Amino acid sequence: MRLKIKIVLLAMLSLCLIGLYMFINGGGNWDYILPRRGIKIVAIVITGGTIAISTVIFQTITNNRILTPSILGLDSLYMLLQTTVIFLIGSQSATIMNKNVNFLLSVIVMVLFSGILYRLLFKREGQNIYFLLLLGLIFGTFFSSISTFMQVLIDPNEFQIVQDKMFASFNNIHTDLVWLSIVIIGIGILYVWPYLKYLDVLSLGKEQAINLGVDYDHVVKRLFLVIALFISIATSLVGPITFLGLLVANLTYEVMKTFRHSYLLVASVFLSIIALFGGQLLVEHVFTFSTTLSVIINFVGGVYFLYLLLKERK
Repeated sequence: MRLKIKIVLLAMLSLCLIGLYMFINGGGNWDYILPRRGIKIVAIVITGGTIAISTVIFQTITNNRILTPSILGLDSLYMLLQTTVIFLIGSQSATIMNKNVNFLLSVIVMVLFSGILYRLLFKREGQNIYFLLLLGLIFGTFFSSISTFMQVLIDPNEFQIVQDKMFASFNNIHTDLVWLSIVIIGIGILYVWPYLKYLDVLSLGKEQAINLGVDYDHVVKRLFLVIALFISIATSLVGPITFLGLLVANLTYEVMKTFRHSYLLVASVFLSIIALFGGQLLVEHVFTFSTTLSVIINFVGGVYFLYLLLKERK
């Protein structure tokens, strides 16, 4: 019962922050303000929900609370893709100017890359899951190096466009992308729904899950594909937010204090919404757009990451 009360309280706090963000400093121009803020609210909820769910599932599979899906190199791949298009074709190309084409291209490339990594992992029996993480880390570093090299060579005006994509922003989100994201996420949820019931068992470890009758490779492969899809959508929609998942997932464990993923997943979504709307309110009304939301989230998440490392060492 206490878990349900915590969920209700988190939901109420989320709704309060959403309402505050929606109606603060309206100035009477509601016909213009409400649609724009409404789209931003939906985008924030989509981003927070997908990153939170992906991180909780990812940490359950890896049995490690300081790892996030970003270690697979998807953020670096996104930046490499954006930099390559501008480097080869220019910022005025159809891929950059057409938001829908850019979004779909980014999602497809990142999901395909994840599929290749998973195929390497599950190609042989007994392959350790940390082999996948090591490959992701190596590819992420490789992609970042190539991106940096091209960014040095391109025109400064072109680099400004690339730099804008390095940080997550909810201020210029295309409406069509939001609805397209909802459709893709809905399909992903329907696909992964039958496998969510295995998460409590997977948290016990691979050997225990297999002993309890779980087809480990089959289930984990499906979960990994949905993780890649969700992270790809969130990154393509607003840009990379590296430490959001780490921050939200670990706060969820501290607040809920349970192993039951039916509660953890829901709570992580609400905590992610709270973090993003709280951060966005700070960006707009305290810092007056002098910084970005991703900078605040990454700063807080980075400090929390160091705290977790020190905590684990003790």
